[in-house]
Amino acid sequence: KKKGNLKIFFGYAAGVGKTYSMLEAAHEVAKKGIDVVAGYIEPHARPETMALLTGIEILPVKCVEYHGMQLKEFDIDAAIKRKPELILIDEFAHSNVEGSRNQKRYQDVEELLNMGIDVYTTVNVQHIESLHDTVAALTGVCVRERIPDSAFDRADQVEIIDIEPADLIERLKTGKIYKQKQVKRAMENFFTLENLTALREISLRRCADHVNNISETTGIRQNVDYQTDEHILVCLSSSPSNAKIIRTAARMVNAFKGTFSAIYVETPDYSAMSEENKRRLQSNMRLAEQLGAKIEIVYGEDIPYQIAEFARLSGVTKVVMGRSAAIKGKIFGKQTLVEKLISYAPLLDIHIIPDALGNYSCHKKKFRIHSKGVFCDFFYMIGILFVATIIGLIFQRMGFEEANIIMVYVFGVLITSIVTSNRFFSLISSIVSVLVFNFLFTVPVFTLKAYESGYPVTFFVMFISAFLISSLAVRLKNNAKQSAVIAYRTKVLLDTSQSLQQAENSKVIMKMTAEQIIKLVKKDVIAYCVEEGKLDDPEIYYVDGKEHENTYVSETEKAVAFWVLKNNKHAGATTHTLSNAQCLYLSVRVNQKVYGIIGIAMEKGTLEAFEKSILLSILGECALAMENQCNMEEKERVAILAKNEQLRANLLRAISHDLRTPLTSISGNASNFLSNGDSMDDDTKRQLFMDIYDDSMWLINLVENLLSVTRLEDNSMNLRITSELVEDVIDEALRHISRKKVEHEISVKYDNEFLLAKMDARLIIQVLINLVDNAIKYTPVHSKIEISVKEENKMAVFSVSDNGPGITDEAKPKIFDMFYSGTNKVADSRRSLGLGLYLCKVIINSHGGTIYVKDNHPKGTIFVFTLPIGEVTMHE
Repeated sequence: KKKGNLKIFFGYAAGVGKTYSMLEAAHEVAKKGIDVVAGYIEPHARPETMALLTGIEILPVKCVEYHGMQLKEFDIDAAIKRKPELILIDEFAHSNVEGSRNQKRYQDVEELLNMGIDVYTTVNVQHIESLHDTVAALTGVCVRERIPDSAFDRADQVEIIDIEPADLIERLKTGKIYKQKQVKRAMENFFTLENLTALREISLRRCADHVNNISETTGIRQNVDYQTDEHILVCLSSSPSNAKIIRTAARMVNAFKGTFSAIYVETPDYSAMSEENKRRLQSNMRLAEQLGAKIEIVYGEDIPYQIAEFARLSGVTKVVMGRSAAIKGKIFGKQTLVEKLISYAPLLDIHIIPDALGNYSCHKKKFRIHSKGVFCDFFYMIGILFVATIIGLIFQRMGFEEANIIMVYVFGVLITSIVTSNRFFSLISSIVSVLVFNFLFTVPVFTLKAYESGYPVTFFVMFISAFLISSLAVRLKNNAKQSAVIAYRTKVLLDTSQSLQQAENSKVIMKMTAEQIIKLVKKDVIAYCVEEGKLDDPEIYYVDGKEHENTYVSETEKAVAFWVLKNNKHAGATTHTLSNAQCLYLSVRVNQKVYGIIGIAMEKGTLEAFEKSILLSILGECALAMENQCNMEEKERVAILAKNEQLRANLLRAISHDLRTPLTSISGNASNFLSNGDSMDDDTKRQLFMDIYDDSMWLINLVENLLSVTRLEDNSMNLRITSELVEDVIDEALRHISRKKVEHEISVKYDNEFLLAKMDARLIIQVLINLVDNAIKYTPVHSKIEISVKEENKMAVFSVSDNGPGITDEAKPKIFDMFYSGTNKVADSRRSLGLGLYLCKVIINSHGGTIYVKDNHPKGTIFVFTLPIGEVTMHE
């Protein structure tokens, strides 16, 4: 489907004339017969601008009540229903009111473009995401309404609306931009000559970058070696300043024309991160993804090592991180992250971005005691200390040295750190162990005093050893838990790949996919299959396996799923599109083709970044399985078409060649009889009549076979099975045998003259006719043909044998194939069409019997087929 074109009227500040220029351009294209409507034009206090709306159809706006106010919003549904050729939408970066389908207006524009509608829109430079920090630093104003760079760069045309800053300030003073009461404040804060000059320069540069991008993508520079191998990596964190670092990295990517990746190293301390930091981390990940970065999540405790390894394996050339990573916290502090990164990857370019919040700590390590399980952990700690004390007293009674008793307490602290769920108990256990050892085992006993001068050092070393060992044990335990989670998620992905390979159809594929997603995210899943561009009825899969009341399949939820199908984008809960839905809807797609929609109930929180990554991988596996299924079905359809085409070609060959020979013979004999009939004797006339009769019978049998094959291919042959007397069926078949049967010795042999068989008599007669005619055609004159019937294992066994030249071993496997006629020629030089034996095989198989060929000794061929024995039915 052809997408619409986007034209942006681009300025560096309010009042430069973006809307005015857009309306002027709209009038120009309207004169050419283009259907133009105004979707939304921001109300202005500029009469000359509003006057340009005259003559342009204006779509009604949508009134939305928000906190007691009536807000006017662009009505995207009305625009889609109207579907003009060109629509005008002001304020590209506008944020829609809460509850709208899309959170941002640029998403409305993208939806219109996907529908094939051209769009004119307006935006200022300060609304572009990657320039947010630069503009904020220059002007001191933080703009909240922003668009991703991708939304700006996908524009087919960008027309910069330029005006001298001095002229813009003059317009502001005369009240052509804001009302007079707002002018003074604007001139003091934003509309200064320095600010406007800087913004003008930034907008010109950004517009130039856009032109360069278009030049490269359209192939204007194909003859210029403009390729680069730059791969820029930005480090993600939950720091509030990380957004600035991401935007800076995005600008570097645009400048270097390189690839963009963003990495987050998840450590065991991730579980201790506050919910606020987790939300900020997710926001930073979305920002990086919005700016074109590929998100990568790795696991490990050594953050710089993980970054260096990823950079080495992925070919990263530049790493961008905040200044906080390069500042030591104390004079004698350990190496910074940057210093470690340099030691791991000395050839890597590292760019340090100024960070106003450099002292912010992403992981504020503090002990958090949860009421759940705290009493059990406390009693575990007391019990282990008590056992360690008893063992220490025993060791003292047995004369062991104090060092052995110290090791008992250190071992007790290690066990405490393993069995308890919080590091707090390890710390308390270390302190209490030192105090108990001092109280019971140092002189004077039963006091906290120590006479030996070296005891304080002993106590200190004992405490440090116990605490370090316990800390390592806790860290290993957390690493083990993290590894178990990673292994489980990886297993889910591998199981998905293996199980989908065994799926039989699209319904089974979607079911298996939903079950794997439930294992991964522990949430209810709704699955929609897509058939011919429409959603099938949804299937709900519950996390607990039990159905319960829900609203997952309400009309509102189905509408969101249909929107995802139509636009091929994520929507629903936790997204910026139709966020009021209960479920997050994702498409199962390969490129632009959607095979299904998966909905995930998001009532119990959001998805973690790694969960989402695995989820997208599962959906990718599902999409590939669906595509393979479609390809297999397509191959089967192609094979059937090829088979039908072959059948058509053979039938045409039969009509053009095989039918021509008997028809020519019949017409020739008839013409000869008409021309010379009076002068012919009786024997000659009789011979002509017999030739005409033989050719006619050959044609009749051929047409019968063709009709039967056609009915078999269309599955329109209905069997009428009855118990028939075998002798009567054979006699009827012999009456229809061609005239040349008098030239052969045909005999019939019965083991039981009253043998009954279950059959459709009409079809079995045709089988017998084909087999006997086949023997007549391919055996010399006066050959012997015998039809015999016997009963064997509750089956009637029919045999048609001859003493002709026989059939070669190479031809036997193909003898029952359609259109196979071998290399033999019949006596009158006509080739067989190759349908008779194929038809016999199909008819016998449909009766539940078998047919095969074997050699007749000493020479000849025997065709054998079987039918079930029939029973006599008594009618009262």
